[in-house]
Amino acid sequence: MKLSGKVALVTGSTSGIGLGIARALAHSGAHVMLNGFGDKALIDVLVADIGSQCKVKVGYSGADMSKPGEIEAMVAQAARELGGVDILVNNAGVQHVAPVEEFPVDKWDAVIAINLSAAFHTIRAALPYMKERDWGRIINIASTHGLVGSARKAAYVASKHGILGLTKVVALETATTGITCNAICPGWVLTPLVQKQVDARASRDGLDDAEAKRRLLGEKQPSLQFTTPEQIGAATLFLCSEAAAQVRGIALPVDGGWTAQ
Repeated sequence: MKLSGKVALVTGSTSGIGLGIARALAHSGAHVMLNGFGDKALIDVLVADIGSQCKVKVGYSGADMSKPGEIEAMVAQAARELGGVDILVNNAGVQHVAPVEEFPVDKWDAVIAINLSAAFHTIRAALPYMKERDWGRIINIASTHGLVGSARKAAYVASKHGILGLTKVVALETATTGITCNAICPGWVLTPLVQKQVDARASRDGLDDAEAKRRLLGEKQPSLQFTTPEQIGAATLFLCSEAAAQVRGIALPVDGGWTAQ
């Protein structure tokens, strides 16, 4: 599938799932605006690398996804520098783990702001550009935790359930247009965020890295294999395709059987 001439904005795309999605879109011909934190020199190399490999324009915004003004400026930057916003992938996310009664209020606010409110702000800013062309793809990276719960993850689970609700509303509001809105629900993907959970388990239980990973997967993901960023990228490409023009408002699990249980 070719996305030549399309412009994609992928939040949280300097590593992990977001980077896998950004690379997939660029390899399909889309110009890409990256977003995320990290060492500026390394990000400059990443931008140049994707651009040269894929022969597309690549931009970067360091917008803080907890700040609506910076989000709006990022969307405007993508339109100004790359020529519009045709594809929006809301991937940026954070996590904090604690029982509800011990959950710090500032951590709750941060998770909701970055995982849920940021998607509202990006969609609100990007929709006018998509409506101008009567074509657009909005893809929200939710989680299996948008479909089921897990203890000690109140803010994350609430934010991801909220993302699925937002996805359905936007899908309905754009149902008669060439714009679609869908969500992907990954299971365990070995991102830096998940590796922190692996490390914490290894330290707590006196395990090596491999055994900590095996136990993490064994609790939830029947395939006993991590989903890869490349697989999430491929699912994103499908949702951007003409074949998915009437796929609207879905939550697509890519979770090794997690939610089949």
